[in-house]
Amino acid sequence: MKKILIIDDENRTRELIAKMIDSFGFDVITIPEGENVKSGIAAIEKHQPDIVFLDIQMPDGTGFDVLGSIPNKTFEVVFITAHEEFAIKAIKFSALDYLLKPVDLSELKTALEKAIEASSKKHNPQQYEALTSNIQSNEKRRLVLKTQESVHVVELDQIIRCEADRNYTSFFLLDNKKILVSKTLKEYETLLSGYNFLRIQQSHLVNLNFIDRYDKKNGGAVVMKDGTEVPLSPAKRDVFFKRLENL
Repeated sequence: MKKILIIDDENRTRELIAKMIDSFGFDVITIPEGENVKSGIAAIEKHQPDIVFLDIQMPDGTGFDVLGSIPNKTFEVVFITAHEEFAIKAIKFSALDYLLKPVDLSELKTALEKAIEASSKKHNPQQYEALTSNIQSNEKRRLVLKTQESVHVVELDQIIRCEADRNYTSFFLLDNKKILVSKTLKEYETLLSGYNFLRIQQSHLVNLNFIDRYDKKNGGAVVMKDGTEVPLSPAKRDVFFKRLENL
């Protein structure tokens, strides 16, 4: 039986999430305990949960402060927040999950199912290390890529391009490594758009810093510094050349 701890500064929210989880009929025990950073840390140490639903903004700090105080994180985390904030991007980069308040029943169920499945696997501290880096605005962004076999932490300046393969995305890195992730290219386009990445064709998202040249032959192709040729969609020509001018 999985133990689920719910840490939130609003008693009503803790109790509501506990009731929603109980209504799913999963083999879990819910513990709505912990209203701030201090009591949240104490609750984790006391109950040793498998999954923690963790509020980001609390009276005496943040959910990140809670995590930073737990040296051996052997649990899955789902963040809860009332705001679309900077922190959400850091969470997404770190391949962690979150829910927006007011918590939606179906979204909670999906998040819980994913957390239960993940809690049965070996925990990887690299994800939390990446999160610590990603919530610091002056630090380099680290993208966590989870495959069936492992967890990879990749700095953005190591990614040459990404290529869609149905509902999967292949990442091509500087060291000739290829990583296949079970997320769509659209998700990564949204996440990386503010970091010099551009979708220049339906199946290709490229790091503009690794463009070598543009070849006009064969209808026009972008040649990357690793020698890869990516066809440039006519619909993307104007935005592509404008972005190049601004590099």
